[in-house]
Amino acid sequence: MKPIAKLYTALILVFLFAPIAILLVFSFNEAKSLSVLSGFSLHWYEELFRDSETLGAVRNTLILAVSASLISTVMGTAAAVGIQKLRSRALRAMMDTVTNIPMINPDIITGISLMLMFVFVGRLFGAATSLSFGTMLIAHITFCLPYVILQVLPKLQQMDASLPEAAMDLGCTPLKAFLKVEIPEILPGIVTGLIMAFTLSLDDFVISYFTAGNGFVTLPIRIYSMTKKTVTPKMYALATIIFFVILALLLISNLADADAAETTKKARARRKEIRRTRRNHT
Repeated sequence: MKPIAKLYTALILVFLFAPIAILLVFSFNEAKSLSVLSGFSLHWYEELFRDSETLGAVRNTLILAVSASLISTVMGTAAAVGIQKLRSRALRAMMDTVTNIPMINPDIITGISLMLMFVFVGRLFGAATSLSFGTMLIAHITFCLPYVILQVLPKLQQMDASLPEAAMDLGCTPLKAFLKVEIPEILPGIVTGLIMAFTLSLDDFVISYFTAGNGFVTLPIRIYSMTKKTVTPKMYALATIIFFVILALLLISNLADADAAETTKKARARRKEIRRTRRNHT
């Protein structure tokens, strides 16, 4: 069974990463062909940095992704803390269900429903245009928020509940105890949620397409408009750059989790040592 399992794993890895490998290789291809390698060149990277419309779409996408990820991280962390402090099991189960709905709901349903809501509210208040950067930002926060909550909540559950209580016994206010004790404990979950929200916002197309205004074009919408004619290899170059940026973010997230696990292990060992010392003295 082991050779079959290894073969199956290898096929899955090839299936997942072969398209990315082909994309990376042909982004450095001198010719426009996707079947013939005519030589190594940075021509398409140069073409990319000369395309002002694509660079503008990249700028818009980054502004939207950074704004949505930061706001959803703050709101998601606060929501996770609130859910953790709920005492009623029924209310907590209801909040978990409400949190999971945006993730289970198909993107096209979320996009259409948000678009209809924004158009209705815009007409209700007599706005000249119902869709804009603000509507896209609200839409991105809506679907990023549950992912942040689900990253922060397990860290709160793993945290020793007596730590903030001990800090308040030593004179800290509840806010000071949260900032100095709870935040460092759940920081890996916050960082992971931030990175996940950023990546989800960065590559979203369906919801962005339905909630975008006329003057704000993101990169996925820009690429979609290009597919009606032809996608030039400079898009392969852009995809390669984005791939390595996301890879770096994932490495940072994994290193943060590893450091947090090591710190937790050392803290537990230190607590055990203190307890043993107290027992020996008594």
